[in-house]
Amino acid sequence: MYWVNFLHIYQPPNQKPYWIKRVADESYRKLVKGLKNNKKAKITLNINACLTELLIKNNCRDVVKDLQFLATRGQIEFTAAAKYHPFLPLLPEKEIIRQIQLNTTTNRKIFGPIYRPQGFFPTEMGYQKKIAQIAKRLGYQWIIIDELGYNGYVNQLKTDRLYQIKNLDNFQVFFRRRDLSFKILSATIFSAKMVLTDLQARIKKNEYLITAMDGETFGHHRPGLEKLLFDLYKVNEIKFINISEIKNHFSKIEITEPRPSSWAMMHEDLQRNTPFSRWYNKNNIIHKKQWQLTYLAIKLVNQLDPQQKNYKKIRAALDRALHSDQYWWASAQPWWSLEIIEAGAKELRDVVFSIPRLSYKIKNLANKLYQEIALTGFQWQKTDKLKSLAADADEDVTQRMIKGVVKISPREFNKIINSLKLQIKAAVAKEEFERATQIRDRIKELLEKKNNLIK
Repeated sequence: MYWVNFLHIYQPPNQKPYWIKRVADESYRKLVKGLKNNKKAKITLNINACLTELLIKNNCRDVVKDLQFLATRGQIEFTAAAKYHPFLPLLPEKEIIRQIQLNTTTNRKIFGPIYRPQGFFPTEMGYQKKIAQIAKRLGYQWIIIDELGYNGYVNQLKTDRLYQIKNLDNFQVFFRRRDLSFKILSATIFSAKMVLTDLQARIKKNEYLITAMDGETFGHHRPGLEKLLFDLYKVNEIKFINISEIKNHFSKIEITEPRPSSWAMMHEDLQRNTPFSRWYNKNNIIHKKQWQLTYLAIKLVNQLDPQQKNYKKIRAALDRALHSDQYWWASAQPWWSLEIIEAGAKELRDVVFSIPRLSYKIKNLANKLYQEIALTGFQWQKTDKLKSLAADADEDVTQRMIKGVVKISPREFNKIINSLKLQIKAAVAKEEFERATQIRDRIKELLEKKNNLIK
């Protein structure tokens, strides 16, 4: 079996320095250390250029240099992306192209000539045909999306072939396998032995498997889960390759027409034909106001003369303000953050306000939309609205209640618990008490599931 481990690392452009440094310590540095210690280990990596800049700005240049070194050594394959993590299916084509070009320019300047991506990662794997068409036009050879984009079902992919998008010659689409990716990122499976048991006979077959998830899953979101990753790299039966290397081992081609999708899409979204509901739900009044304000800011900035004073500053502010986080956290399915929602709306309003000689009527509209977004969010927090929206979401349940959960021996279970306890001691020694509490809670979670996990 050939295994492709795709990781996506990103932090919002307005992320606080505390969180950049913390995630770097808890995840990024652990990932690069594990890769450096095992030359067999490979990942296909997306790092949005806004994070690259944030790492340098916040004294984490060592992470950038290590990524550069690993790419030079052939262990990391970079992908192209949109710099500020905007949700591409909902943006005009001009903005999509600009964000991709900004990402390439910044990352190539920082990483040097080793940054030469062959493939494209759309934000949140948000896919529409226009995204693939743009990626091909810009010179990329493939795109990665979720397997629900294939035909709306899981485990329907044939893993002995390449998939080419209809009417896009020599442009391939790679699908992440949803089931195993979810099992790992949700820590339903949390040791290499459990993964091997889950795969069973497939390991001996001539096929490839792509898992894809946030890189922060390992060590930050899931303390201790990085051990699973590095233990997997030691398994001799698995050959680790990057996405662009798949074509070296498989030549059969199937033509396909992927459907609009994202890696957060659920079967309920398929049934409702709402593949992007986490970013735009027609029944979500905050989403409606957010996008009204977004499109207003885009329209006004694109009407400006690039030669006029302060144009570059205004344009750059809009680029940053298009990050997808504000819409995601407004979905309340189940994720919610009024702080992020309000901050995103303020950024967009401020872009409009920065445009010179703008009429009072337009400025008043932008301010009204900002106030309505913030006020509605505040009202939702005071009522049962958030509970009703969260109850309608099935993502968390889907990730944790996957059929066929692998069981392990009591000895293996105790090894995992003891490893986490050692991490608590290390965190306390560094006076990282919040971190120690997180790991303690993870131990508690595992102990509560013990009867269902031990065979």
